[in-house]
Amino acid sequence: MYATRRLLQACRITLFSRDNCGLCTSAKGVLSDVWDRRPFVFREVNLALPEPESKSWRELYDFDIPVIHISRAEAREEQVEAAGKAVKLMHRFTPEQVEAKMDQVEES
Repeated sequence: MYATRRLLQACRITLFSRDNCGLCTSAKGVLSDVWDRRPFVFREVNLALPEPESKSWRELYDFDIPVIHISRAEAREEQVEAAGKAVKLMHRFTPEQVEAKMDQVEES
């Protein structure tokens, strides 16, 4: 039953990153470790891309990457205007910190 509950309440993790970012590479390694124990929906927003979505997030997070937002998998996509309310981690984080935030999202 616990595994079923996890599947029904799966999280989505959105990583805000850019190319040639050492901290972003480390963050991806942490997320890979979490994935091995606890799969989630993954989405990456590369702030270096010229797309309008990237530009909006770049204005917010340009000097804070990597940043992850953790939400329920079925939640609507993140919006820049609501970023202050997002469950997030910034810069350096551990698998344990990511999983604690996933628990927070699943329990809310």
